[in-house]
Amino acid sequence: MEMKKNYKKNYKKTQLACYLGFITQAICANFVPLLFITFHNNYDISFGMLALVSTCFFVTQLVVDFLCAGIVDKIGYRACVIAAEVTSGLGLAGLAVLPDLLPSPFYGIIACVVIYAIGSGLTEVLVSPIVEACPFENKETMMSLLHSFYCWGWVGVVLFSTIFFFVFGIENWRIMALIWSVIPLYNIYNFATCPIEPLVEEGKSMTMSQLFRTKAFWIFIVLMICAGSSEIAMAQWASAFAESALHVSKTVGDLAGPCGFAVCMGISRLLYGKFGEKVDLSIFMMASGVMCLVCYLVAGLAGIPLVGLIGCAMCGFSVGIMWPGSISISSKILPNGGTAMFALLALAGDLGGAAGPAIIGTVSQKAANNLQAGILAGIGFPIVLVISVFYIRRIQYAEK
Repeated sequence: MEMKKNYKKNYKKTQLACYLGFITQAICANFVPLLFITFHNNYDISFGMLALVSTCFFVTQLVVDFLCAGIVDKIGYRACVIAAEVTSGLGLAGLAVLPDLLPSPFYGIIACVVIYAIGSGLTEVLVSPIVEACPFENKETMMSLLHSFYCWGWVGVVLFSTIFFFVFGIENWRIMALIWSVIPLYNIYNFATCPIEPLVEEGKSMTMSQLFRTKAFWIFIVLMICAGSSEIAMAQWASAFAESALHVSKTVGDLAGPCGFAVCMGISRLLYGKFGEKVDLSIFMMASGVMCLVCYLVAGLAGIPLVGLIGCAMCGFSVGIMWPGSISISSKILPNGGTAMFALLALAGDLGGAAGPAIIGTVSQKAANNLQAGILAGIGFPIVLVISVFYIRRIQYAEK
């Protein structure tokens, strides 16, 4: 009777809300980086200072991830995920006002970034377990499709923002920020009315202290840090890299850089979602890490703009499986990890997301604002990831 009762609930609405939640996260993570050169030119903000924008975004998410590990189960998923949409919408809308309202435009940008990063952090922790808890028949397919929506949201952000800037001018970027804020504000209704089920039965999920005492968990943390760094370092700087280092126009840079990166990442996740059962995940991730290393080298060393852009875009394909794959491996080895594990893994990924772009921005500034030199500094991320996956594979085979 209970199962029949569950299937009468409209879980398609839950599915839609979660898809829009990931699209919102893509907007929060990728809209402002499209404006880095504009902020640099109009507000005289250095590349080093702009690197702090990405760092603040991911550090804020990191703090939220840590807090979620202890409070989400007490407050409830619904209240927390609604708060995620509210803060995401307010932060995006605030971009149209605060930078020009405060004495320092940089502080206004940072304030908005922190506000919507709170929402993005909550979304990151909550949406995957919400979908996991729904009584769908093919959960692996659902999860793969869910993570691909971040990529398609990212493509939408770059594509529609670029078209808007081309038609109405980059000086109207504040209007674009208001337009993007409508999506999370609308999604508040979806999360307020859709069915949400518990992830793990009460009392059966692992606590934070139990996770910290598990050796394999710490390897997963390193894996997520490397996955976050490999993905976000290139993603956050793709637009500025294409414009300043490869000397192409902003329109071409946005479409071929971050948009090409996102399309390739989405394709990678869709392909694994469809054919993943036939492929060993750990082997696929190690191959992806090697490919990522090659892409960083190509983007950082290429003297021909087209070759550099191809390396940047293909990097998206190489990192596509890293984040969801790391979560899948962790969930398989620690099936009772629960909310705490999801939150701490997200925290580790955001730690990598904060460190990666900061390293590239700092190295670029020390190299006389040479972003290609900064991109080369990112080769260590995929190298450590391959080593970590190899070690996890040895543990799995040792247990067998």
